[in-house]
Amino acid sequence: MNEGRTRFEEEALPHLDAVYRFALRLAGSAAQAEDLVQDTFLRAFKSWDQYTTGTQCKSWLFTICRNVFLRQRERALRHDEIVEEGSRHHIDPVTRENPVFAATQQKDPERDFFDHLIDRHVVLAIQGLPDDYRMAVVLSDVEGLPYAEIAQIMEVPVGTIKSRLFRGRRLLQEKLRDYATEMGYIQPKVSGG
Repeated sequence: MNEGRTRFEEEALPHLDAVYRFALRLAGSAAQAEDLVQDTFLRAFKSWDQYTTGTQCKSWLFTICRNVFLRQRERALRHDEIVEEGSRHHIDPVTRENPVFAATQQKDPERDFFDHLIDRHVVLAIQGLPDDYRMAVVLSDVEGLPYAEIAQIMEVPVGTIKSRLFRGRRLLQEKLRDYATEMGYIQPKVSGG
């Protein structure tokens, strides 16, 4: 057991920050990303005997993170449907948030720092992408993974990854064009004839 734990600490834990960044882009909030990372590393530790030493541990962790995220989102959607169905018979609105934590959700210094580190407009544009495009863009453009690894993580062919990256980047370009012009990053289009 000690040997497995040592290997896990040596091979998996160095990727903690990268998995957190990925989880943050998937989940959209620091608290949800932390839960996602915790679940990811717990599942990875429990399945460490299935990992092949010397292979791409970071990609393996991203795959686990993606699968945990998709399962949690699916569960949340089912929960929302049940709550919505139950709330149709009540006058007061029903919320999934615990009222004790609702007030503190607005204050997140870690998230504020990260948002200032990367331009808020860019972060919001990335978060606004559809899930499949967002995952592909984050894994490629933020994490720098090659197409083959992204395809493995997302469980789709490389051609699909290329297509999702093209479309995701195009959507980002459209969302950020006005902002880039306003900031002077690009010149405004001159209309004329």
